[in-house]
Amino acid sequence: MHLHAALITALNVVLIFVAMLLVGRARGRSGIEAPAITGDPGFERAFRAHQNTLEQTMMFLPVLWLATLYSNEKYAAWLGFAWLAGRLWYVFGYIQDAGKRSGGFLVGFLAFALLTLMALWGIGKQLLA
Repeated sequence: MHLHAALITALNVVLIFVAMLLVGRARGRSGIEAPAITGDPGFERAFRAHQNTLEQTMMFLPVLWLATLYSNEKYAAWLGFAWLAGRLWYVFGYIQDAGKRSGGFLVGFLAFALLTLMALWGIGKQLLA
């Protein structure tokens, strides 16, 4: 069983849900009605933080599971938790000020890059075995 990867996947869903709620709160505070997505910098930052996290998730989850299944489950879990921490930092930083997202982006990017390398290495080893 791959409980760590499953937990990280579930926590990622929670992260996306929280980001969605933050977008809704920003929309209400700014008075921007759907389907508009521009007009208030605070709302636009919340919206972009949510959208960027959705975009990153589409790449993160596959490599998390591939690294878990074909490489080292423990290291994949640590990198998965690092990615989540980076995304949390990114989302809450971006909502405050666009310049505060960089640290979280870097943490998430490094975790993602290492997971990708782990997945490719593990799959390559299996193919050559």
